[in-house]
Amino acid sequence: MDSFREKLKDKKKIIVKIGSSSLTHPETGNLNLSKMEKLVRVLCDLKNSGKDVILVSSGAIAVGKKSLELAERPKSLAQKQACAAVGQGFLIMTYQKIFAEYNQRIAQILITKYTMINEVSRVNAENTFDELLGMGVIPVVNENDTISTDEIQFGDNDKLSAIVAALIGADLLILLSDIDGMYTDDPNTNPDAKFIDLVTNIDENLVSMGKGSSASNVGTGGMSAKIMAARIATKAGADMVIANGNDVGNILRIVNGENVGTLFTQHKMSDFDIIRALK
Repeated sequence: MDSFREKLKDKKKIIVKIGSSSLTHPETGNLNLSKMEKLVRVLCDLKNSGKDVILVSSGAIAVGKKSLELAERPKSLAQKQACAAVGQGFLIMTYQKIFAEYNQRIAQILITKYTMINEVSRVNAENTFDELLGMGVIPVVNENDTISTDEIQFGDNDKLSAIVAALIGADLLILLSDIDGMYTDDPNTNPDAKFIDLVTNIDENLVSMGKGSSASNVGTGGMSAKIMAARIATKAGADMVIANGNDVGNILRIVNGENVGTLFTQHKMSDFDIIRALK
């Protein structure tokens, strides 16, 4: 177990994905600015240590919903797109202000599934990531919900972050969620659920443990989505960790090799194909 965790210290290209529930106050739905400030500080510190860092951030729809004073999470595609259009600008503006406090440049990258399906746009996206990282910029990634249709949606940012990991050759993906990691059952409903700290093989038994539910009313990705992301990321050659986003300090603990969250070990497949992974 320790040997797997020790290897995380040597990771050079790291993607951190944070969900809506980890960015907002559950009581009000407003952005949790204290949490965002701590997240940015941790990412900048990681970057200062010599790592390439990419942030995949949810939150646009949740922020837009609050700004538009909607009582419930939007259900129709048009409503989601309207909320995303309003919320994404506010979200990236907030990130930019906080990152600027640490003299760190960021870039907004909005992706649709079509970006990955189309070979030309996929290569362009890869080149853009490489150029930004070479310039010392931290890319902030989200799905472009404003123009996505049902047919070209990733569905959740867990899968998006795994696809980005595959695209740019990341060697570590950290999913920050509202849960400590993976359990044998939903710990919110089953007190006997046991924690799983290491996964070296994603078999059908493990998949069956992943419930398609989330404790949050602002996010979209439950444990089944995270297992799907793990399948993509590990086949592409990246280790993946699911950890609790309530303490963003978990990012540094994971990179320092501490036993935090559930670690899915990589088993890179030479025939990995992004197009097949998107289906």
